Amino acid sequence: MTQNKVQWVRLSDFIVVCDERNNDSHKLPVYGINKENEFMPTVANMTNVDTSKYKVLKKGLFAFNGMHVGRDVAIPIGKYDFNFNALISPAYTTFTIDSSKGILEEYFEVIIRLDEFDRLAWFYCDASVRGGIEWKRFLDIQIPLPSIERQQEIVDTWQGLRKMKEENEAIAAPLLQLCQSYIQDLKHKYPLVELKEYIEECTEKNTQNLYDENSARGVNTNKEIQQCKRIGDKLNSYKIVHKNNIVFNANIKLTQDSEKFAVALYEEDNPCIVTGFYIVMKCNNKYILPKFLMLWLIRDEFARFVKFNSCSSVRDRFVFSDMQEVKIPLPPIEIQQAVVDLYRCANEAKKIAEEADRLSRDICPALLQHVIHEN
Repeated sequence: MTQNKVQWVRLSDFIVVCDERNNDSHKLPVYGINKENEFMPTVANMTNVDTSKYKVLKKGLFAFNGMHVGRDVAIPIGKYDFNFNALISPAYTTFTIDSSKGILEEYFEVIIRLDEFDRLAWFYCDASVRGGIEWKRFLDIQIPLPSIERQQEIVDTWQGLRKMKEENEAIAAPLLQLCQSYIQDLKHKYPLVELKEYIEECTEKNTQNLYDENSARGVNTNKEIQQCKRIGDKLNSYKIVHKNNIVFNANIKLTQDSEKFAVALYEEDNPCIVTGFYIVMKCNNKYILPKFLMLWLIRDEFARFVKFNSCSSVRDRFVFSDMQEVKIPLPPIEIQQAVVDLYRCANEAKKIAEEADRLSRDICPALLQHVIHEN
């Protein structure tokens, strides 16, 4: 056997069940595990509930719940890392890892967080409505077990990416909050002005068919320009969108969530086209920056304003004339740019965190497969 030879072991080979009960009925917080393998305070009503049979959670203990796995295609399992003790329902199984069996506890943590492990657990489910997995059946699941050195490589990769995610989330959250607070504060520092003096509707159409279906775009409620899902036959009636134009959906009920407003800033160099029910507009850059205006339009508060002010037709509509009547504070251009720069920094940190999260879920399975098949 070579040093890097991968073995396949059952979970029963290294899992040790722990079953400490709250016999003395200590008043401890009650926790559960969500689909993201994270411990969270229970949402159940614990009034008059006898917790003497509940299990005690201590730092370093794992917990497993075999219910709903088939329904959610996810297995609630995780390691409790808080510095205080808590309780968990007796429906959970609590356990530790016997590291003397040649497995790193951190490696097991990586394994149970992979989407592949969720799908494998789903395969082991019973045929009930909820799709549960019994503890004995769970222990039959096999996982790859490379050498300690290879396990550590996978752990280091996972932890590095997760650290990058957490650090950038820690940067982004306060910056985004500061940005929104500052925008809100502008209302008290600068007079409100109607947008009609600073925006212009763009009605240029693709009459010459200069742009084909590959240039067709739409706007979602995440404030993003996206590829068109459905494309009409008459592209010559589509509107042309140029760089720094703002596009929004005039038909409020066409959005998937009526409490959100589909609006986005187009930032590509090459123009695109959108269907006629979108409103396309541009800003007078001498007085208002498109990115600054977008910071006002993407707020949940503005989405509620749009919904309230859309007319009560079959299709609630918020058209360009409605946008013209919107009032916003208008600070000097240099102040607008400072706010935009602050938001850009926060958004970049947020995107790095999202990318690190995606990479941790993509790279670690690929690295594991490489380890499995390298011999």
